[in-house]
Amino acid sequence: MGGTAWEPCSDRSRERDDPLWGTAGRGLRWFLVELASGWGPRALLDPPFDPQLGGALVSRTERAGIRPLAIRRPGRRDAVPRWRWAVVDARPGSESVRWGEVDDPDDLLDVPLDGSAGVLSDRPIFAVCAHGRHDQCCAVRGRRAALDLAAAFPEETWECSHLGGDRFAATMVLFPHGLAYGRIDDADVAAIAQGYLDGRVAEPWFRGRTSLSHPVQAAQHFARVESGDDRLDSFAPLAEGGSLHHRDVGHHVVELAGADGGRVVVELAETLSAPLLSTCGTTRPGRVREWALTSLRTLPA
Repeated sequence: MGGTAWEPCSDRSRERDDPLWGTAGRGLRWFLVELASGWGPRALLDPPFDPQLGGALVSRTERAGIRPLAIRRPGRRDAVPRWRWAVVDARPGSESVRWGEVDDPDDLLDVPLDGSAGVLSDRPIFAVCAHGRHDQCCAVRGRRAALDLAAAFPEETWECSHLGGDRFAATMVLFPHGLAYGRIDDADVAAIAQGYLDGRVAEPWFRGRTSLSHPVQAAQHFARVESGDDRLDSFAPLAEGGSLHHRDVGHHVVELAGADGGRVVVELAETLSAPLLSTCGTTRPGRVREWALTSLRTLPA
């Protein structure tokens, strides 16, 4: 008997209708490095970038609690490589982007990571994963989405290395707020970006904010769906708690800021999916976390 025909992970995810909410990878602060050349499977850690330099750079940033990310312009390359970098703070209330440039890539190891260096910019960064050597879906779907977005926002748009959630390709993070999106090639990606500039979230494709925990991301999703309030600043987290029950079922309670000083209390069930292949490269099915709404209560001030 023949086996099931292979399908890209993003196609399988769409067929299963895997939920997007509560899946944004963690990232409070980010260090973006422009690598205009091709990327290996691990971008900063593999050739053509110097693996020794990349290893030192990744270790340095991760020790500081910062997430490294390679970026490049979609569809075009400078004749002479530039070594631009950006320090992004995605923490609520501290959102910022600071840009700088070095003449030699070795000097990237000397860039202060505390936000004291670089030029503060009021221009956002739209980073679309196009890391094809990591997962083919990111190349096929991500590069097309990046080109579409760059047509509307040429200065803000960059291709980036692996963001996580390959099955949700094409994926994107909007900085400095760290808004993670998935399946953007099925959407009007320029409209999503414009909504961000207008202070709004495009909930159908929203995975969550990278600076917030997965339970808070999921709770905000259900609060937005229930209320129809898509403002970015709505439903700030006030408190969260959780416990793990038997058979891998978790219970979480998240308290969010509501309208007029009120509160929104969201109760969530955390479960594990049926075994699935979450990337194009994996051969062993695994289970992923999913979030379901148990109850939602709006409490007055």
